[in-house]
Amino acid sequence: MAKMTVEDLPLEGKKVLMRVDFNVPIKDGKVGDDNRIVAALPTIKYVIEHGGKAILFSHLGRVKKEEDKPGLSMKPVAARLSNLLNKPVTFVPVTEGKQLEDAINQMNNGDVLMVQNTRYEDVKDGKYVKRESGNDPELGKYWASLGDVYVNDAFGTAHRNHASNVGIAQNIGAGKSAVGFLMEKEIKFLGNAVDNPERPFVAILGGAKVSDKIGVIDHLLGKADKIIIGGGMAYTFMAAQGKKIGNSLVEPDKEDVAKEIMEKAGDKLVLPVDNVEADAFKNDANTKVVEGGIDDGWEGLDIGPKSIAKFEDVLKDAKTVVWNGPMGVFEMPNFAKGTLAIGKFLGSLTNATTIVGGGDSTAAAKQLGIADKLTHISTGGGASLTYLEGKTLPGIAAISEK
Repeated sequence: MAKMTVEDLPLEGKKVLMRVDFNVPIKDGKVGDDNRIVAALPTIKYVIEHGGKAILFSHLGRVKKEEDKPGLSMKPVAARLSNLLNKPVTFVPVTEGKQLEDAINQMNNGDVLMVQNTRYEDVKDGKYVKRESGNDPELGKYWASLGDVYVNDAFGTAHRNHASNVGIAQNIGAGKSAVGFLMEKEIKFLGNAVDNPERPFVAILGGAKVSDKIGVIDHLLGKADKIIIGGGMAYTFMAAQGKKIGNSLVEPDKEDVAKEIMEKAGDKLVLPVDNVEADAFKNDANTKVVEGGIDDGWEGLDIGPKSIAKFEDVLKDAKTVVWNGPMGVFEMPNFAKGTLAIGKFLGSLTNATTIVGGGDSTAAAKQLGIADKLTHISTGGGASLTYLEGKTLPGIAAISEK
């Protein structure tokens, strides 16, 4: 990897500004799921064990008005981090000014400080000004002035051009910014999978809309040996083939695009051969498995058993697999079977590099208890998609080259 990593930076006695992704669920003033905090621990521990002063920046939710702020404070996150590190974490309830500067200046080597939610900067004097989200040049410069070096370990926001990732990196100075271990791992696995895969390389793409994945399909057609399509977007392809799709989810304005993709892809594209259709969009609806098309008045909500078998046949010899998006309406148990079957099969592949990215695919892996059997579970849905499209991620581009 050409980017500097945290191991390339001088840390002893340095004020180390760190962008982490602690955008976690908060309920009743407590952190609900601390996976993202746990994922950043190796980098934080490395910094403090090497005598650095860790100054952490993260966003939490979306702050669009003053009333949003109290419920989106980083205070509960700092408390949870303190428990996980088994040491005090100083929480500073502001994002700029004397209180923050004094707290940083009072830090000793090995101390940890959590800055208030970076998106508090998006609202000033009651107005939605997007200083953080819009990468306000003065804000990036100010935050950079608070430290000596910068480490970005927040892959989940790497596709965003924000002050706390791009702004700080651009202003900290040449050779003074690096990626953390989590970010390094994401670049290694996703980058190698797409640009230097062991073959056969199979991509599995699901989810509701073709429009969300056009760029990804297009980019991967030149990289992958096979692309499996499932989920709601499969019905747009079915419609483009002239098949009946009943009341299934469809993007009529994308049927021409789907036709073009099919013509370009040839036998690279693997589509479902049967579907589970329902007479209503609810878990306890009447269902049946159909081939060829969806009946009038019914809607396709999952792939059928023959599609599962077909997809598994394509996957069985794969050496690299990237999976993004569910095969059906995963949140309803009766239509999660296709997604869970594919996840289970991926967990059984012992000689392949298996990479999962995206909320529902990740949830399926965890629900099946196969997370530890997969090579890598990406921490950033939007960022992984941007990466799979072959696009530049601003948060990574801004980091110093080795």
